[in-house]
Amino acid sequence: MRCLRLYRLSRGRRIGEHPSMTDLTGRAVAVLQEADPQQKARLARVMAADWSNGEIAERGRDKPPDRPNRPTHPLLKRPGEVPRRRINRGTAGRIALLHALAHIELNAIDLACDILARFTAEQMPDAFYDDWLLVAEEEGKHFLLLSERLTELGAAYGELPAHDGLWQAAEETAHDLLARLAVVPLVLEARGLDVTPNMITKLQAVEDHESAAVLEVIYEDEIGHVAIGKRWFDHLCGTRNLDPRETWLSLVRLHFKGQVKPPFNAAARDSAGFPADFYEALALP
Repeated sequence: MRCLRLYRLSRGRRIGEHPSMTDLTGRAVAVLQEADPQQKARLARVMAADWSNGEIAERGRDKPPDRPNRPTHPLLKRPGEVPRRRINRGTAGRIALLHALAHIELNAIDLACDILARFTAEQMPDAFYDDWLLVAEEEGKHFLLLSERLTELGAAYGELPAHDGLWQAAEETAHDLLARLAVVPLVLEARGLDVTPNMITKLQAVEDHESAAVLEVIYEDEIGHVAIGKRWFDHLCGTRNLDPRETWLSLVRLHFKGQVKPPFNAAARDSAGFPADFYEALALP
């Protein structure tokens, strides 16, 4: 039985739905092909609800695009060319932070949908799709929460430059689900667990409790996303008769272009079932 924890869909459940599209990969590809950020988030949430309600009849075989569609703004730059976000620089600093996080969440919607559509040859159980649809739904929720908060601060997503580093990780791991799970949830999302509590503390210190509350929602959900990544990474290692720790270290060294660096939020990582003996080895000098 499919079991999927969903939040109430905002602004109308059927916004942007494609009623004739009854297979999952077709719906995931439709999200990837949607350029409007708000609509992309809503399509992801409706897709998750329809899977949960049994309205998506088949998994399908639609192939995802090499790159998702994007709006004309924000302007994408190299990571080093995007200005650093400083919360203590008044409203502009907080807007820059929330804008950067919104861009991450928009990419995260596409990353979840790409996993749903790209790796159908793996013959994964329904629970795998339950989990990644939950991720897609929650990433959509996160984007909408951040977008709404930007509006309250007099800004909007797309007004500041952003970088394309997250999708580069998707391209690097497009050939293998195990590599994708090693890098995206277990490096990139796990890094979010390390840095988000400090951002929350800084927002609270400048009395932006509304933005802090949004990040608290995101932080709690992301623990679950890392747990999902670890669960299915371990599952695939089992089916391929591989040692999870040694395989993860090898795949990260091969496919992740950045650094896995401390400080680590060991408590949150432990809650996600991601033990220190995996990642601490990569942080050694």
